[in-house]
Amino acid sequence: MQVGVGAVGGRAVVAVALVAVLGGCAQSGDDGGKKSARTSAGAKGTRGTDSAGKEATGKGSAGKDAAVATGGTIGAAGSACELPVSFRLAKHWKAKPVDAEKELGKASKGEDGDLTGALAEAFLRQGPVTTACEIDAKPAGNIGFLRVWTGEPGDADAGGVLRAFVAAEDNVSKEKYRSFKTGGGLAAVEVEYLYTSKLLEETKKESAFAVSTPEGPVVLHLGGMDTEEHEEMRPAYDLAKRTLKLA
Repeated sequence: MQVGVGAVGGRAVVAVALVAVLGGCAQSGDDGGKKSARTSAGAKGTRGTDSAGKEATGKGSAGKDAAVATGGTIGAAGSACELPVSFRLAKHWKAKPVDAEKELGKASKGEDGDLTGALAEAFLRQGPVTTACEIDAKPAGNIGFLRVWTGEPGDADAGGVLRAFVAAEDNVSKEKYRSFKTGGGLAAVEVEYLYTSKLLEETKKESAFAVSTPEGPVVLHLGGMDTEEHEEMRPAYDLAKRTLKLA
């Protein structure tokens, strides 16, 4: 993701800096606070033991079953996030709306002036889309977010928007694109790629897909603290793909 300030780079730095800028929204950096976050997730029991004394991880049957159990639906009017599309949430995942324009306006008035605005811009905008909703996996025992980004009507097709979205994220490699249809019948384009954090000197897997709607393009992105977390959260992302339709 482009930061736009010479001395500041990397999404972890952006996330840490935005704690003071955007409050709770800023705490959503997937790769900040890596070790302490992992410990916190363990305390919730996702890597503890089940009643049979076996290790219960997201890759085991217990964790997987919990991940694919459905919760509510978001996207429609009156839901936690009102969006151009709607889809099912995995059980215990918690969604909250993000008013990107409001947050950018608040940041531009901050004490740090241009620096604050640049950090907010980097966090809330990526290519042609802005953050509209973030769905937190922590209540379900993982560290990461499924984020929804939206664009303006008349923007490029889904594939073009998705490529621009990925191009705006620094340090990506091995992008693999494919076309598919969501469970609701919408034509979509998906990408899987690797993101390398220069700050942490680690590489992790990320996934995203985009659809076009009359209200503009929509991108759903799944990050995660690392590749292990990404894979454990993947069933929630796949659930969104299977159930996504126009709101």
